[in-house]
Amino acid sequence: MDFTGKKGLVLGVANDHSIAWAIAQELLEGGAEVGFTHLPDRPDDERRKNRTRVSKLTDKYPNAKFLEPLDVSNDEQIAGIMAKAKEEFGTIDFLLHSIAFADRADLGRETIETSRDGFKLAMDISVYSLIAVCNAARSILADGASVATMTYFGGEKCVPGYNVMGICKAALEASMRYLAYDLGQQGVRINALSAGPVRTLAGKAAGVDDMLALYEHMAPLGRNITHGEVGKTGAFLLSPASQGITGEILHIDGGYHAMGSPGRLLDKIKQQQS
Repeated sequence: MDFTGKKGLVLGVANDHSIAWAIAQELLEGGAEVGFTHLPDRPDDERRKNRTRVSKLTDKYPNAKFLEPLDVSNDEQIAGIMAKAKEEFGTIDFLLHSIAFADRADLGRETIETSRDGFKLAMDISVYSLIAVCNAARSILADGASVATMTYFGGEKCVPGYNVMGICKAALEASMRYLAYDLGQQGVRINALSAGPVRTLAGKAAGVDDMLALYEHMAPLGRNITHGEVGKTGAFLLSPASQGITGEILHIDGGYHAMGSPGRLLDKIKQQQS
């Protein structure tokens, strides 16, 4: 896809396995100018590991215009990123939100045992951040601009092990639809990508390795998806090629979400029983 002349923000790259990076590569290699954010480093981290992991990726591209830390629970920092984007780009044509967090202790226990503080934190970082970022970016989003966020099937159906994050994704998807209405009046679109299991930092925490075999046997395509496939689909949603699409959840999961039974997995079970 040709992104020549397009400018925007990618929020949430963690490392080279991040879905956000797979999408960002499509944008950069298509000619887009991109500003990036990373998770802030701890004050006592002299090596600045979070920044270094991302800068190793972005430094290879001259059209990666800046890399700044961002704590999305801090409205002043969000406003600072939008001021930086306005200074660098004027207006932006796309914004990718790929940010989610839940305390590992809460992810590791039953949903019913989620702590109150853990629930608040997960909802703030994983859901409200999309609202906050879109509101802060509203004045610099160009007519026809596109916003995309990352969700997962655990927001639609119960996926044991995904727990409180599944509740957050359900809230994120609802927020996306309401934002589609608010932003639509200025010609801006917003959609969500629902990727199947891929090996990322977030995926590892949610037990993605246990899901890969299940998807391989149940998905109509009979295989798992790749980072590259999500990257191309995400870039499509952020491009003018997807004009007319907003408020949508686009699944990239080999068709797993469409299944109402275990499908071919039943054949494998029967073979093992025989």
